Amino acid sequence: MTQDTALYVYALLPARPDAADGVTGLDGRPLRLVAVPGTGVTALVHDAAPEPFQGDDDRVRRWVAQQSEAVTTVWERTGSLLPMTFNVLVAADPATGRSAEQRLGEWVREQADDVEEQLRALAGRCELRVEIALDRAAVAGQAGAGPAAAGDETRSPGMRRLLAKQREQREKNAAGQLADTLHADLRRRLLSVAEDLRDRGTTGRAADETDVLSASLLVRQEDVDAVGLVLSDAQARQPALRIRFLGPWPPYSFAEIRPREQTEDTVS
Repeated sequence: MTQDTALYVYALLPARPDAADGVTGLDGRPLRLVAVPGTGVTALVHDAAPEPFQGDDDRVRRWVAQQSEAVTTVWERTGSLLPMTFNVLVAADPATGRSAEQRLGEWVREQADDVEEQLRALAGRCELRVEIALDRAAVAGQAGAGPAAAGDETRSPGMRRLLAKQREQREKNAAGQLADTLHADLRRRLLSVAEDLRDRGTTGRAADETDVLSASLLVRQEDVDAVGLVLSDAQARQPALRIRFLGPWPPYSFAEIRPREQTEDTVS
């Protein structure tokens, strides 16, 4: 069995001795805190072999979910942390005799001022993810275009296919124009209640949708409901909108941690 000579790092957080009590991570591994001397920073970790976690897609999804659950539990207790991505490891260095804890401390101290500043800035903040799209058929209906032109049923199959493609293209064009109009206004209104906004790639968009906005928001905990009100108002103004509103989560998209220069020591 491979010896546990590395630390799997879940997050960096302000020093709080009881933050990890009873919390487990990947495959039920107990988590612990490693204080970094000379700083006010603690690392949330479990002991691990010096090699990344690898498996099939289902297994990796399960590990990612377990990591997210652990990080969220500790974040709810502390109010601020910098979460890591999946598979961040810091290994011992047999050549110099430095332990994984020593090397983790070196890594954190290299950026301690920045880490502590981020922890202060993110205290009491959370991440929300918003995906907004337009239902193309609904947009076409608002413009007065019916699902099919009168008399289409009497045309040949080839002509019906051609007309259907033309209608589909008109729906795409109309939805695209409306999406461009809505994007800037929605972005402005969301930034009136959020402290930061970062664009994201869309996930799981339906074939009959046109993207309007996909973003991560950094929001004070007390302003989460205000974001919901902005989205509810947008939906009322434009019924063709489809809105997905997720969170609150730890601020994954707004934490910026520099990796170690030696990539074989820290795997991300």
